[in-house]
Amino acid sequence: MLMLGFSAGLPLMLIFSSLSLWLIEAGVERRAVTFFSWAALGYSFKFIWAPLVDRLPLPFLTAWLGRRRAYMLLAQLGVVGAIVGMAMTDPSSGGMTLTTMALFAVMLGFMSATQDIVIDAYRIEIARPEQQGVLSSAYIAGYRIGMIVAGAGVLFLAAYWGSAREAYHYQAWQWAYLMMAATMGIGILTTLITPEPSGSARVSETAPSGQHLRLLAVFLVSVLAFVGVFYTVGQVGLPWVTGRGPVWRLIFEALRMGLGLGAAFGVGWALVHAGLASRSQARITWVEPVMDFFKRYGASTAWLLLALVGLYRISDIVLGVISNVFYQDMGFTKPEIAYAVKTYGVVISIFGGFLGGILATRFGVMRSLMWGAILAAATNLAFIVLAVSGRELTLLYLIVSADNLAAGFASAAFVAFLSSLTNISFTAVQYAIFSSLMTLLPKTLGGYSGGIVDGLGYPGFFMFTALIGVPVIGLVWLAGRRLAIADPPRR
Repeated sequence: MLMLGFSAGLPLMLIFSSLSLWLIEAGVERRAVTFFSWAALGYSFKFIWAPLVDRLPLPFLTAWLGRRRAYMLLAQLGVVGAIVGMAMTDPSSGGMTLTTMALFAVMLGFMSATQDIVIDAYRIEIARPEQQGVLSSAYIAGYRIGMIVAGAGVLFLAAYWGSAREAYHYQAWQWAYLMMAATMGIGILTTLITPEPSGSARVSETAPSGQHLRLLAVFLVSVLAFVGVFYTVGQVGLPWVTGRGPVWRLIFEALRMGLGLGAAFGVGWALVHAGLASRSQARITWVEPVMDFFKRYGASTAWLLLALVGLYRISDIVLGVISNVFYQDMGFTKPEIAYAVKTYGVVISIFGGFLGGILATRFGVMRSLMWGAILAAATNLAFIVLAVSGRELTLLYLIVSADNLAAGFASAAFVAFLSSLTNISFTAVQYAIFSSLMTLLPKTLGGYSGGIVDGLGYPGFFMFTALIGVPVIGLVWLAGRRLAIADPPRR
């Protein structure tokens, strides 16, 4: 789990963190840079294709490696291809290069999210529920180490090879990203030598291969419907909403996203009812995992849990989208950011992760969730002090310590909480739904963080990120009371 966590943590920073600094040095404006965080929305919609990962065998690979490892290897090779594509694209050269970079970033988000689906299912299937806290800690430790390599490592390499904000050098970033693609070999090697989970035998071998292909066709056509509607609405509405302020832009993008998802689900439903795919197979693949969750918990508790899942990480994710830009605006250099945030901070978060996993095992998940929610909101207020003080290296280390300790603690408790909610019969699907909801709203809102900072300034923005975490504390309290009354068996 340590090595697989490393493989999962590496791609995220290449979209969220290192890419933002690359684009800033290449002369891309701040508003556009924060919109690139939407490339990671694949993490937020992975529940849509997670059922296919759970049920559809891959030609040759499934027979060779087994259900979980086959998809793991395919996703890791896709991650390598996307990183290489980004490395070969210079965002400063004009033309369609920024669009090309965005497409490779979206590919990286999709393939990395697919890898997460499989690794999460693998982790849940190889151990009993009471062991998930410790396994989550090991996974998060590996994840954070991957973040160090992809965050601090890329910054060190780009600076070493001569790129700076005042002297941009494309080849420095190119070779840094190519080094990250090579580092993914750790995850690939782990996939090849690790055993398949003993409880991972439930594959849809009973369904004819033609049904598998028809299900895949429904998914692909639905994706095309989403892309078509999302693009068309953007072409029509963006000229009208441009210049009307961040609130109108947020409303428009929420409507745009909703229309795209509605089109995708509508087209999928119509194709299934038209006979393109078996209704029973579609129900088993997409409907039963959701119905199982609502049946086990009851409608009211299920909706409460989904609200908690969707909002728990909102404070730190929204802040994290623009954090690197903030550090540069405060005057910190890339090596200083690499040492303080991407190395020291991640080590602190690893410690926080192990602390969260141990306390979740010892004192219970819900109590640890409450502590994590309080700390995540409160530590965001410390950034106001840094925004007012300016370039103070000691203060940066203090704030990074508090923020990363809280984030690591909350992440480990939250992963253990999500793992406890899943039914082993629908591991990949249900966990993908939970982890998708966890990032959907925060990442969507994070795309507007550049515009919010332009409107409120950094102190106002950090106060905003702390306040949106307050309702989470109430949701944790309500969920704790509800689950104490009706805590269903995991299987």
